[in-house]
Amino acid sequence: MISLTVTAVVFGVVFLAELPDKTALAGLVLGTRYRASYVFAGVAAAFALHVVLAVAAGSVLTLLPQQIVQALTGVLFLGGAAVLLLRKGEDEEEVRKPENQSFWKVSGAGFMLILVAEFGDLTQIMTANLAARYDDPLSVGLGAVLALWAVAGLGIVGGKALMTKVPLRLITQVAALVMLALGLWSLWEAVTG
Repeated sequence: MISLTVTAVVFGVVFLAELPDKTALAGLVLGTRYRASYVFAGVAAAFALHVVLAVAAGSVLTLLPQQIVQALTGVLFLGGAAVLLLRKGEDEEEVRKPENQSFWKVSGAGFMLILVAEFGDLTQIMTANLAARYDDPLSVGLGAVLALWAVAGLGIVGGKALMTKVPLRLITQVAALVMLALGLWSLWEAVTG
């Protein structure tokens, strides 16, 4: 039996923790470049896997050394920033063509990005802790996955809306700079922590 109270509490906590996180940024960037439904399918599958792992592992994830998680996150962000900044310019109209975007390619890219970038993330650890606290894996899992899907959806839809007002090149450059800053910050925390 699913507890609506536990589900609602977990949804609120995870949603608020994830909203300013890199997921919204990743969804925004992918949403500007690819078909939203394809991006969401991959991102949603990755988040579902993360939630299952977090709920199953319980508080074991909190035992991972924080410095290692921060260092890995920093390197991943720097790599993502480099990929965005070094990519050769693409014609914006070509990027928008749906026929150039296979479901498996786009959803696979979204899946892998979230799978790698979100592993050991604050919300995954929070989900594990909430699962251990409430001893209600279904309610915790449902609340967490719905919150993560909501944030991802907002990022993806926001990316599509932003694309109509701002050039793709500018969005990509800003996203790369934000990723660069997050990468350097994560590495700084890993070294000083």
